[in-house]
Amino acid sequence: MRNFLSMFVLWWACVSATACASDGRWVELAGQRYAVEVAETDEARARGLMFRDSLAEGHGMLFIHEREERQAYWMKNTRIPLDILYFDSELRLVSQQRNVPPCSAGDRCPPYPSSGPARYVLELNAGEARRLGLEEGTVLALGPAIDPAR
Repeated sequence: MRNFLSMFVLWWACVSATACASDGRWVELAGQRYAVEVAETDEARARGLMFRDSLAEGHGMLFIHEREERQAYWMKNTRIPLDILYFDSELRLVSQQRNVPPCSAGDRCPPYPSSGPARYVLELNAGEARRLGLEEGTVLALGPAIDPAR
């Protein structure tokens, strides 16, 4: 029974991971696909990845802003180090903040601004930008279930 339960849990994890990526809520960057949660509302953008202890490998969070402008993100109550990647309206990488450390200092956490106007912000586990060799101008592809008009 224990082996069956273990096999079932493993199977369910595989099915769940595939479902996340196959539901169209993904982005592709430098040939790598990431299943993403999409933060489209002010509330979701404010909460972001706060209070989470981990971000699964191959996953991220995509923030979609209503207009292209300089963005600044911070790590308030964020417990995991991240790469913060800023993309313009044409989905070109305009700025990146790599290996941003967690911060538990509340409102004293420093901001991590974009160096240029951005409309999309992608947060991935720290080290992904380096692993992919990302450079400004790299293009982000959005999965079919992500509506950039939102």
